[in-house]
Amino acid sequence: MIYDNIRKAKFIDRPNRFIANIEIDGKIEACHVRNTGRCRELLIKGAEIYVQESNNSNRKTNYSLISVYKGERLINIDSQAPNKVFHEYLLNGGLFQNITTIKAESKYNNSRFDFYIEADGKKSFVEVKGVTLEEKGVAMFPDAPTERGLKHLNELGKCLDEGYEAYVCFMVQMKDVLYFTPNYKTHREFGERLKDIMKKGVNIMALDCEVTKDSLVARNKVGIIL
Repeated sequence: MIYDNIRKAKFIDRPNRFIANIEIDGKIEACHVRNTGRCRELLIKGAEIYVQESNNSNRKTNYSLISVYKGERLINIDSQAPNKVFHEYLLNGGLFQNITTIKAESKYNNSRFDFYIEADGKKSFVEVKGVTLEEKGVAMFPDAPTERGLKHLNELGKCLDEGYEAYVCFMVQMKDVLYFTPNYKTHREFGERLKDIMKKGVNIMALDCEVTKDSLVARNKVGIIL
């Protein structure tokens, strides 16, 4: 996916989950944060960031925070991006060869999964999780407890009983990680449930991304350690 109107800025602070104060062109401006996760190891005072400028006069802020440098590594933290990137990955033949149906935000029982796909003679549900947390080269999810994520795992396990294929795709919003693993320290139950549904037959996958200041593209499969 491609972003337009990208500008370089510096992060100052984050008064709440949705707003950050940034320095751009020598001025202090409010900026929308497109990620409600903690991102504490990323959003550090003085960090170099990229923001998207908006010309929409109805918005409360003129900027949206897209990516941040952690050392030399540029990490995309836009939580709206992983689904778009995965959709592009699908269209480029990354997971299936003969796709006949793709439905976004598809309802199943008491959940709504990111994608319902009919391809290669199979019917599949896919849940995509954006990954922005990295420690010593290891990508991890979640960065905060996620009851919603746990519910998705439970429902994906039930899909198998009705003859569907099921996938969890962890979209690692950065490049050159060693492997992906659940963040047991933050939410052990999520990690344990992930192992349970994998044993049941849910496909677990992780993809890294090529990140530039104005683009995000899925690239290679990442090793998974559960």
